[in-house]
Amino acid sequence: MNLQRKDAGLRKSGTQKNAKGNTVIYAGIITYMLSLACRIPLSRVIGDTGVGMAAPAFELFTLCTLFFSYGISRTMTGLIRYRTKREQHRNAGKVFHIAVESALLFSLIFAAVLAVGSGYLCDVVVLEAMSKKAVIAAAPAVILSALVCVFRGYFNGNGFGRLVVQSMYIEKISMLVLAVLSGRFFFEYGKKAAALQQNDVVSYAYGALGMMCGVLLSQIIALLYLLLFYIIYSPTRKKGLASDTGRRLEGSAQLTAMLLGNAVPSAFVALLTNLFMLIDQRFFNYCMNRTENAASRAQVWGAYYGKFAVLTGIGAAIVCLSVNSQTGKIAAAYDRKEYHAMRDLIGSAVKKLSITAFPAAVCLAVLAEAFVTGFYKGTDPETVSLLRQGTVIIFFYGIAWLFGQLMLKMHMIKELLFSAAVSFALHFLLIYLLVRKALMGINGVVYSVIAFIVVLAALTFLLTGRKVGYRQEGLYTFAFPAVSACVAGLVAMLLNKLLLATVGGIVTVFISLTVGMVLYVLLLMILRVLNQAELEELPLGSFWIMVGRMIGIL
Repeated sequence: MNLQRKDAGLRKSGTQKNAKGNTVIYAGIITYMLSLACRIPLSRVIGDTGVGMAAPAFELFTLCTLFFSYGISRTMTGLIRYRTKREQHRNAGKVFHIAVESALLFSLIFAAVLAVGSGYLCDVVVLEAMSKKAVIAAAPAVILSALVCVFRGYFNGNGFGRLVVQSMYIEKISMLVLAVLSGRFFFEYGKKAAALQQNDVVSYAYGALGMMCGVLLSQIIALLYLLLFYIIYSPTRKKGLASDTGRRLEGSAQLTAMLLGNAVPSAFVALLTNLFMLIDQRFFNYCMNRTENAASRAQVWGAYYGKFAVLTGIGAAIVCLSVNSQTGKIAAAYDRKEYHAMRDLIGSAVKKLSITAFPAAVCLAVLAEAFVTGFYKGTDPETVSLLRQGTVIIFFYGIAWLFGQLMLKMHMIKELLFSAAVSFALHFLLIYLLVRKALMGINGVVYSVIAFIVVLAALTFLLTGRKVGYRQEGLYTFAFPAVSACVAGLVAMLLNKLLLATVGGIVTVFISLTVGMVLYVLLLMILRVLNQAELEELPLGSFWIMVGRMIGIL
């Protein structure tokens, strides 16, 4: 009886831990969607050209931030949590102080590189000279972001996951609002400077600067919010120090080695899977310069960065949200060595991912024109064409994300590093051949990104499957959902042709998606892809069950 209670307690504890971790991951995915969505109003305010000029600065800022969030912050969370559970509050505090010092050191180095080397980065590395102002504005934002990440790691390690989630929403919502407002203000000011210099491009450079100033302000707001609660909880910290049960104070060198030793591999994976956007812009700009299209390169890249990447990225994020709760359950089963149950859970997760990803990819492809005209200014045939070719990314990104998360939770960091490195190397080779040599322009960029995501998905899937002896059922997981999504997509496409010219893009998207999704779920029910338990997990689950019973398929 005692053993059963102990086992139940361990399972409950593991479930609670996974629930807290999944909450933070949920927030991370949603806030990622918010940061993507920020580019939609920005493209209307500062234009595709302004977004294209802001892209290098935002990507450099993102890469620096990833080092702190996926590296230092995540690692210090585990180190602090381990010590606070054992009431070693002095050692936990020492981890925090070492993390602050490390974050400040690295962020100051990164900021100095951005500020001092902005000319070289823009003129030589990215080949976009007009981005210098925006890159300089990113420098102080990097320092503030590093501190934000460290405080999040501290609070997360001490069990204040909700506070971390709140700070993430505050940061991204303020970023969305302030980047747009600041971008508009600087863009209007830039028009005056452009008139004096008789160069219209100057106004877009100021718009990019304004966007990054908005990003900087969002980091200040997030940091002040976290600092406020750090001060509020200072009495609790003092009580913890007074009740410390640690027998010895760990050495700074030892803790630093533990922090950086675990942070660097995770950060390296994050960098390998996110560096491609900056590299792609460099090769694309070279291609445009070679083909004498230099005047339009920022505008074309801005359309790709602010439209194609946003719409496919949000679609992929929705797919990741659909399976996020499964990753904790799978990891818990793996930790308990319940491998048969774990394989069943993986199969269920992949099935749920496919059921979400196939209609998302198909509907975005067939409704590409409605999405672009509805959410952006004017028509953009080139972006519409890119979306119709590239929405396959949504499915494969979901697979790569799911199995990448499982690799992290199952401590398969070497395998994950290998997968990321091979995929990145292939992408680099393809972008070099297709864009630099073959001069295929933005189409070559899209093909290279597709190859990168597909290979990463394949490697993470195969290596994880080999580790746990997992094989995926194909008919009900892939074939039937894909066929159902194509049928629903065909109906959505017909509605798009009938409605777009008369009611506009947004209304067309709403009606076509609604009809397409209803038909899609009905087809899944008819083909027995979804059972009653799975229907209950869907939005409006009780409605679908009622419909299924009414038409006699449940």
